[in-house]
Amino acid sequence: MATLQELQDKLRKPLERELLMGCQNKVVAGGLEKLLDNLGKPFPKVREVLRHYETLPVEERETKLRQALQLLTAPSKSDPPPKPTMKVSKEVEVVVPKNWQEDTSVEHIALPTQAVKKLHALGLRSLRDILHNYPRKHEDRRALPNLYDIEDGQKVTVEGVIMSKNRRAPKPGMLILEAVVQNAYGHKVKCTWFQQPWIERSLKVGAHVIVTGRAKKFGRQLQVNVEYMEEDSESSLSTGRIVGVYDLKEGISQAFMRKTVHDVVTHTPIHDYLGSKTLQEHGLINLPDALNGIHFPRDEVHLTKATDRLRFDEYLFLELRMLLQGGQNSLLGKRFTAKREDIDVFEGSLPFQFTGAQRRVVHELASDMRNEKQMARLVQGDVGSGKTAVAACALYLATRDQYQGALMAPTEILAKQHYANLTKYLFPLGVRSCLLIGAMGAKEKRENLQRIATGEVDVVVGTQALIQEAVQFNNLGLAVIDEEHRFGVAQRRALLKDRPDVIVMSATPIPRSLALTLYGDLELSIIDELPPGRTPIATKLLHDSSRLQAYSFVMQQIREGRQAYAVTSLIEESETLTELLAATQLADNLKEILPEARIDLLHGKMSAQEKEEIMDRFRRHEFDLLVSTTVIEVGVDVPNSTVMVIENAERFGLAQLHQLRGRVGRGSNKSYCILIAGDTSQKTRKRLKVIEDSTDGFKIAEADLKIRGPGELRGTRQSGIPDLQLGDLTSDADIIEQARNLAKRILEFDPTLEKPQSNRLKQELRARSSHVAVREVI
Repeated sequence: MATLQELQDKLRKPLERELLMGCQNKVVAGGLEKLLDNLGKPFPKVREVLRHYETLPVEERETKLRQALQLLTAPSKSDPPPKPTMKVSKEVEVVVPKNWQEDTSVEHIALPTQAVKKLHALGLRSLRDILHNYPRKHEDRRALPNLYDIEDGQKVTVEGVIMSKNRRAPKPGMLILEAVVQNAYGHKVKCTWFQQPWIERSLKVGAHVIVTGRAKKFGRQLQVNVEYMEEDSESSLSTGRIVGVYDLKEGISQAFMRKTVHDVVTHTPIHDYLGSKTLQEHGLINLPDALNGIHFPRDEVHLTKATDRLRFDEYLFLELRMLLQGGQNSLLGKRFTAKREDIDVFEGSLPFQFTGAQRRVVHELASDMRNEKQMARLVQGDVGSGKTAVAACALYLATRDQYQGALMAPTEILAKQHYANLTKYLFPLGVRSCLLIGAMGAKEKRENLQRIATGEVDVVVGTQALIQEAVQFNNLGLAVIDEEHRFGVAQRRALLKDRPDVIVMSATPIPRSLALTLYGDLELSIIDELPPGRTPIATKLLHDSSRLQAYSFVMQQIREGRQAYAVTSLIEESETLTELLAATQLADNLKEILPEARIDLLHGKMSAQEKEEIMDRFRRHEFDLLVSTTVIEVGVDVPNSTVMVIENAERFGLAQLHQLRGRVGRGSNKSYCILIAGDTSQKTRKRLKVIEDSTDGFKIAEADLKIRGPGELRGTRQSGIPDLQLGDLTSDADIIEQARNLAKRILEFDPTLEKPQSNRLKQELRARSSHVAVREVI
């Protein structure tokens, strides 16, 4: 005989379902009062509340239903106080530990073995994992569509009972499973599955199911090609509401996942790691409400608020980890006077005036240099925006306080170029500089090392040679690192052992959102203005059938005394990329097409000395056309070069194409970039049109981020940036900035998160850090 508790449960479930279905009195055949006649006799108070239910208006039905449910769930006076339990399945009640947020393992709560196996198969090993395993999408099932109104091809969700099933094999190797599903209104739908034999065991006549797929109409007959199916088992978690759909594996149902998550969310005490004042300041809901809202939202507004809160948290902990790893949040550095008059003296010595953006960034750097905390700032600027002049000004300010400065570049070509520019800017102001690169003679290197150690040199420019043990600075105060992403972390750290202030320069425009995460331990300055008088580079996209036309234009430029580049991405022939022109073959090919032109070749397998010799000859105009791989991407400056042809442009990212294009347009002559594409698909043309239509590196970088995603840009997968579940780096710059500012404030108050009030925050940071391949920072 059924116990009173069992009868309560049997009555409560359909009442909950009726409430969630909008109080339409259709949850059982014959209406709710018929149900009460069968199951409601032991509960006279419930029957009294719901008397004449079918005659009541919907609003009153809802009120009465809630009263009835309260009567069914309220404990009697004789009942003992309930334990904090979580009913996860029919087989077991689970006692939830109070300290669940310290990654309580699912094995330590009394889950059935089969349930634990299912959760482990999904990578869910703790209560925290279950809570933060967000749905991949949400479906609105509050009002399922009228099946007669569905259009051909429309995606549709149908709820109902399987009336019949069938399997057929129209030809060998083809299996079609069919089931007729009837909904609550008596409408029938034929559901089909192609080549999915494992579905057959789930198709049981009489089973209540929910199917989703594309509709196909044959007159008034409706067929659904099913994408996924779930058994409803009279659970209110799958219908009558906005429903989360999870990424699962075969053998694990949506119903199981929703039930498990619902029990965890409902019965687990969730403590917020952010205070109410912080939540109010940022317009965020509390953590329990957010986790409930992402899994079981009441409505669209609840879902949006939940997503906003959890997205903010993703960025907050990412920024906390970055700041703690960088160690910059509390380190003392050098303190400079960095006078405004000295900035004016430097600018007055230049043959040009700073742009507004350059002047703004110089003052941001000077402000950091005056602070006792170690400066760590990223200076971003497009090709030709004047980053070197800004860095030179900062180095000059350092020397005014008798500190030394260092500039480290990734290649010897770039280091020599920087040395020439810095000498031009600083020598007239009495600043002594020297160059330190691997290709120098032993005697010259020894003399320079001696001058650096004794302080006879104010500014040192070099490559990785700067971080060798033999280099001893006398009083290093400011380090400028150019194209930092080309150096390893250990290499950068070696230069920073004396805690100089640090400027990281990048000529590779990075979207602000990505810069704030990838360089989370650095402040951000952007030179977003080009000097006046620079002529935009004209860019043209051509199909490879127009190659001769492109090189005819190149020859025309050469006859006018100009020089040109032709760029390809391979050095030798590749069997797997036979359509891609290798540099060596391209050079031979162009010698036949352009017999008048003097042509030479540059590629990555050459030694540094060979590359430098070729570039010196090109600068001296000893030949006209340089065929190259992407080694000329950054820093090469030959003002007489006015045209660049990029072969198989579809093989390059947009940001890389923009960087390559920046090698021309360095002088006063009109310059051109020709993109030759072997792939003529609409997708390729749309992507390359971004380069053809824009010369703004930051806009191009934003487009590249949207197309390729953050993992493909700047090698972020190797930088400890996890895949974001909710965040979208293409549009979240404002949220990231808010999260970053909060992270900085938290660490200013508690630099190592050791104070008691930071304990929950620290626990959550540890939990999140353990999910990505980075060293623990606390």
